[in-house]
Amino acid sequence: QVQLVESGGGLVQPGGSLRLSCAASGFTFKRYYMSWVRQAPGKGLEWVSSIYSDGTRTYYTDSVKGRFTVSRDNAKNTLYLQMNSLKSEDTAVYYCARGFGDGLESVTSQGTQVTVSS
Repeated sequence: QVQLVESGGGLVQPGGSLRLSCAASGFTFKRYYMSWVRQAPGKGLEWVSSIYSDGTRTYYTDSVKGRFTVSRDNAKNTLYLQMNSLKSEDTAVYYCARGFGDGLESVTSQGTQVTVSS
């Protein structure tokens, strides 16, 4: 049974940083692309970033390029998202998901809330 558990969210001031984690279990983590998506209040899901199975390739939506960094530790079955220079528009619930692009799977986890506010 696939399980993804996000953590690391919280309240941070504009310009601050957070590091999100996603602990994966129930599947062979190192074989999958993994992605981060987010949902801002009153809006739909937005793709944020993806990383290839071995971590050698990464992809970002334009609004987070240069500020967010996705990484993974396949030995720990964990996905990360380092978020720097946070803006109010980054406020959202952040989810991790298996896959990338057309292969991105549905979000089934609880997510972690990120609130950027002074």
